[in-house]
Amino acid sequence: MSGGTGESLTDEALVARIRASPRDDVQHFDTLLRRHWARIVANCRYLTGQPDQAEDLAQEVFVKAYFALDGFRGGSSFRTWLQRIKVNHCLDHVKARRSRPAFVDAAAEDLAAAPAMMVEADAERDLLDREQRQRMAAAIDALPDSLRIPLTLRDLDGFTYDEIAGKLGLGLSAVKMRILRARRTVRERIGGVAAPRPSTGGEQ
Repeated sequence: MSGGTGESLTDEALVARIRASPRDDVQHFDTLLRRHWARIVANCRYLTGQPDQAEDLAQEVFVKAYFALDGFRGGSSFRTWLQRIKVNHCLDHVKARRSRPAFVDAAAEDLAAAPAMMVEADAERDLLDREQRQRMAAAIDALPDSLRIPLTLRDLDGFTYDEIAGKLGLGLSAVKMRILRARRTVRERIGGVAAPRPSTGGEQ
């Protein structure tokens, strides 16, 4: 692909070019969007439990990010900065609606790749692994928001317990207990399949 779109540039270099370009020149931001779109859509789905809303929510996240770029100071990576916009936007969305069951896409890349949710695989067990991931996704999908959201923030987004407590307005002990309950519930529902392990006292 042509270098004019900035495909070979880092996220931070693309942000610098966006800031230096006329506001109606969005080609570099389009590059950022394509680079992060799949992950943001997937995580919007997991956080809200609404697959039918995931792409709309992701679009709203990128719109917010575009108009907030002047506030990106580079203290963290662009990906981390974008992730926080996504989490805040999705949590606001969850607060504005009543909880209801939703289907989680078992084939979504982020879920399959999340370390705490991964089923060990080898070339001879692809079909079995696919079934196991489907079972695990169904078990996670069945969790109420109060358990699914902390689990997602911890095991997919990588937030610390302290950060999750701050975002959800919960005590640290309550956050740890909810994540522990979520992992145990998932393990019970999927039987003998490798499942998320409860956190240890030293995990942060």
